[in-house]
Amino acid sequence: MNIIHDKDADLSVLTGKTVAVVGYGSQGSAQAQCMRDSGVNVIIGSIKDASYDKAVKDGFTVMPIAEAAAKGDVIHILLPDEFHGPVYKQDIRPNMKTGAALSCSHGFNIVYGQIVPPADVDVIMVAPKSPATEERKAYLQGFGVPGLIAIKQDATGQARAIALAMAKAMRFTRAGCLECTFEQETYEDLFGEQTVLCGGTVDLMKAGFEVLTEAGYPPEMAYFECVHELKLIVDLIYEGGIQRMNEVISNTAEWGEYSTGPKIIGPEVKKRMKEALKAIEDGSFARKWLEESRNGCPNLLAKRKALGEHPVEVVGNKIRSMFERGA
Repeated sequence: MNIIHDKDADLSVLTGKTVAVVGYGSQGSAQAQCMRDSGVNVIIGSIKDASYDKAVKDGFTVMPIAEAAAKGDVIHILLPDEFHGPVYKQDIRPNMKTGAALSCSHGFNIVYGQIVPPADVDVIMVAPKSPATEERKAYLQGFGVPGLIAIKQDATGQARAIALAMAKAMRFTRAGCLECTFEQETYEDLFGEQTVLCGGTVDLMKAGFEVLTEAGYPPEMAYFECVHELKLIVDLIYEGGIQRMNEVISNTAEWGEYSTGPKIIGPEVKKRMKEALKAIEDGSFARKWLEESRNGCPNLLAKRKALGEHPVEVVGNKIRSMFERGA
C-alpha cells in the first residue's frame, strides 16, 4: 500500500465548502476542532444534549441534524455505529443535496447496508487510527496520527480529493495515510477490537489476575503484574517493535516469552480468531449487535456492570486512587 503524505493532498479543495460534523462526542469534537483549526468551515449537527452544549461552548455553530445536513457540502457522520442508520434515514437522507459528500470514520453502516446512499452523492471515509484524545493531542503538537481514506462512491469526480483534503486538515497526511476499501477498514477494525485490542487483551489481563489471586497472591501485586505493566510493554513495542521490547526486558523474561507464550496463545486461539473474522465478514456479528442495540442493549449493560464489579477493577481503582494521592 502507498503511504499518502501532505504533498499528495490539497486542502484548498475544501475552500468554500461547509463540513457538517454530525455528532459531537469524542471523535466528533476532536475531528471538528482539528478541521476548524486548519481553516475549514465546520458546523455541528446534534440533538439537544450535553454534547450540543459542549459544541456551543467550543465556539461552533450548532443546529439540528436535519438542518446541518441541508447546509453541509460534506456530511461527516461521527455518531456511535448503532445510531447511523436511523439518523441517516430520518434526518440526513431527506435533506442531503445532490453532489454532497457523505462521509464517516468507520465503514460499518455502509458495509452492512444500514445506510444505502443515493447515486448522486460521493461516499467517502476519513478515519484516524487513534483514540480521539491522542488525535487531538498530536494535532496540537504540530503533527498528527496516521489515518485511512476510502472511496465507496465517486459521483462528482472529486470524492478522493475531498477525502484527502479532510485527512490533511486533521494532519493525518502529516503522519501518513493509507488508502483502503470500506470493507477492509470495517472488517480489520472489528477484528482487531474483538480479538486483540479490547476483547483478547482484556480477557488475558483478567485471566492472569484471577490465576494469581486464586493461588493466594496479593491482588495489588497481581494488578501491577498483569494490568499496570502492560502499558510499559506496549509503549516499548510502539516505540520500536517487539524486538525493541525484548532488548529492554531481561533475558529471563524474553525466554519466558518464547517458551510459555505459545502455550497460552496457541493454535486453538488462532482458530477462534478465524471464526471471529468469518462472523465479521458474513455479517452475523453485525446483525447480532444491531439486534442488541434495538432491544436497548440489555446484555451490553449487564456485561458493563459485571466488569465494574470484577476484582481486577475494584483493586485497580483502589491502587490508582492511592497513587493519585501520593500515598
